[in-house]
Amino acid sequence: MTPALTTLSEDEELLRASVRDFARQQLQPKVREMDESAHFDPGLIGSFFGLGLMGIQIPEAMGGGGGTFFDSILAVEELSAVDASAGVVVDVQNTLVNNALLRWGNEEQKRRWLPKMAQEWVGAYALSEPASGSDAFALQTRARQDGKDWVLDGRKLWITNALEASLFIVFATMDPSLGYRGISAFVVERDRPGFAVGKKEDKLGIRASSTCELLLENCRLPAGNLLGEAGKGYKIAIETLNEGRIGIGAQMIGLARGALEHAAAYARERKQFGKAIATFQSIQFELARLATELEAARLMVYNAARMKDAGQVFLREAAMAKYFSSMVAERAASQAVEIYGGYGFVKDYPVEKYFRDAKIGKIYEGTSHMQLQTIAKLVLGEG
Repeated sequence: MTPALTTLSEDEELLRASVRDFARQQLQPKVREMDESAHFDPGLIGSFFGLGLMGIQIPEAMGGGGGTFFDSILAVEELSAVDASAGVVVDVQNTLVNNALLRWGNEEQKRRWLPKMAQEWVGAYALSEPASGSDAFALQTRARQDGKDWVLDGRKLWITNALEASLFIVFATMDPSLGYRGISAFVVERDRPGFAVGKKEDKLGIRASSTCELLLENCRLPAGNLLGEAGKGYKIAIETLNEGRIGIGAQMIGLARGALEHAAAYARERKQFGKAIATFQSIQFELARLATELEAARLMVYNAARMKDAGQVFLREAAMAKYFSSMVAERAASQAVEIYGGYGFVKDYPVEKYFRDAKIGKIYEGTSHMQLQTIAKLVLGEG
């Protein structure tokens, strides 16, 4: 009999347990303060590195954990059950930045950057621009060659981890008339002349996670900072984002689980009409529906992650996992607020934050409409 997708190996169980303990003991006490200040505690990022959570798939010889993509998914899920901001810091590091370097970097680039990504550097992934969201390749940031160097000029927007990051994967076009065929990917270190992190956004949810604009003005890079081939950046972006969507799915199932756990605990404690509201069938049915939807979402996310590790094609599964898990997270967080009643609407209780944090799941790394478009094309045999 094939084991269930939720069945974990001994090593996976140990990883999940260690991250869960850390999240509850070290992360939880700081969540509200970080949310209100819209600032991620740098000490926690140091702890992430100490626990090996920032280089899960990086080979041990380069200072990483030598783990699997599925290990990254487990870590993101467990952190997100306590704080989605923490989940996305680890998610972007592993499923986007490190993943892109592992897949597309040459050996010199891997030796140059991966040890730092495993031990000390936070990474950010810079694709979006003011006029380039769902139309991901309508880029205006320009890249031109000057001798052996590359020179970048432009502006990036909505870049997660930007405030803390030391390394950025930046996408730019050599010629807008070429469309996606003109796009290349570059590795930009934070201290490069001509590169600056700009305005930090004041957000509805995941407030502790930094989201900033990037400014590039005559930013000169050596030839060795080109990631992959010139003009093939679109392939790096598409394939990395396909994997990143599974990471967002993990963030959303973690968030949904956290909201559900709080709602169930409160329902057992809250009394109305002389008895706990958990004894009311209407509450029981809502919790049962949420638990069922969460289990379905978890199976979809885990399946996509297992397929990725097995080297199978997972484009449809990743799109479905992100689409469905973001719906489940939003519904779970909303229902948790309702179960708390008036208390759910105030910041003294945890569920209003889950509600605010959930909304981003339908937006970043491909909106829900974009996921539906991908799924429809594959169902109709057009993909």
